[in-house]
Amino acid sequence: MVRIAGRFNRVEPRATARAYLLGLLSRTERKNCWQLAEQAGHARPGPMQRLLRYARWDVDAVRDDIRAYAVEHLGAQGAVLIVDETGFVKKGRASAGVQRQDTGTAGRIENSQVGVFLAYATSRGRTLIDRRLYLPEQSWCSHPGRRQAAGIPETVQFQTKPRLAWEMIATALDAQVEAPWVTGDEAYGQDPQLRAALEARGTGYVMAVACSTRVRINSGRTTMRADTVAERLPASAWQRHSAGNGAKGPRHYDWAWIHIGTDGYRHLLVRRNRTSGELAFYLCWSPATVTLAELVRVAGVRWSVEECFQAAKGQVGLDHYQVRNWTSWHRHITLAMLALAFLTALAVDAAPDRPIDPHHPARGSDPIPLTVPEIRRLLVVALIPQTVTAARLLHWSAWGRRHQATARRSHYRQRSTDRLTG
Repeated sequence: MVRIAGRFNRVEPRATARAYLLGLLSRTERKNCWQLAEQAGHARPGPMQRLLRYARWDVDAVRDDIRAYAVEHLGAQGAVLIVDETGFVKKGRASAGVQRQDTGTAGRIENSQVGVFLAYATSRGRTLIDRRLYLPEQSWCSHPGRRQAAGIPETVQFQTKPRLAWEMIATALDAQVEAPWVTGDEAYGQDPQLRAALEARGTGYVMAVACSTRVRINSGRTTMRADTVAERLPASAWQRHSAGNGAKGPRHYDWAWIHIGTDGYRHLLVRRNRTSGELAFYLCWSPATVTLAELVRVAGVRWSVEECFQAAKGQVGLDHYQVRNWTSWHRHITLAMLALAFLTALAVDAAPDRPIDPHHPARGSDPIPLTVPEIRRLLVVALIPQTVTAARLLHWSAWGRRHQATARRSHYRQRSTDRLTG
């Protein structure tokens, strides 16, 4: 909290932000303004709600502090920036950016918001360092009344998800983050403008693409689908490499790479599952000579962003918010990212100097390194007081039930009005 204290000009929002962060780190089940206020000992959720919507503080400056903190604690050679998105399933139509859209969170089309995120990953650890809320073009950007109700600034216009990803990457590179690689899934790898922007910046990439992607081989003389290229590879083209360590040890696949195009160090990377034979494809570019093992390493790092989402949602309430406003969304998400970065840094700093051999992890009597969930559990016991009295529990129970009754009456009135006007 000391690091971001200067971003709050007044004592009240600074103290509330500290209480909010402690609540995100606590064992509170749902980390919304109501329950965070109860955890903090407040009589009402008002201070927490004001922090997210009305208080004056620079959320992007806090985002910059998170990025600098992550680099300070996790920085290592070969850092990778990872772009990905995650969904937040919502009810109703009032939350900024909400619409029925495909979300990997639910595995289907749902009424949801989608956030595009940037993660920073090294051999030491990984965490989220930037975020953008995706604003759909048809259902939001062209509806001034709806935008105004959700507090969306007039300066915010439609941008594709790859464009949002590039903005975050460029912001990190402009801040002197040393990351020679970027990776992402097909939603971002298929975008030629994103790849061109990375090349213009001299930043290498390993981006997943569809099997139908057409590439140029034979010094550019032949254009062919990626899966057709893979079918014609001889057995000698495949090499076995680990894509990184999973919960059960190294994740081994068969890999092949083919030089494509006519300029620079450009490759098609193909991954083959050793059991099912399923193929995955990546377009790769680097500003200098690169090895197959390095491309495989970067491709494998992409999965760590899913671990970031899992930890952020499961440990610090990334998706627990109950806000509709554009500013409130960015503020809650940023504070959750700060809590995650803090836990990640503690886990990294507590890691043993001697790394565990990934090929023989069971040797010796040393315990596994501290994880983010375990760090949070220890932190809750050691630093966050649990002083919930019976009186406080009864107060919040009554307050919550009164609020829910008011909301129910409002809902019934709205339904009655709809029937009369329908």
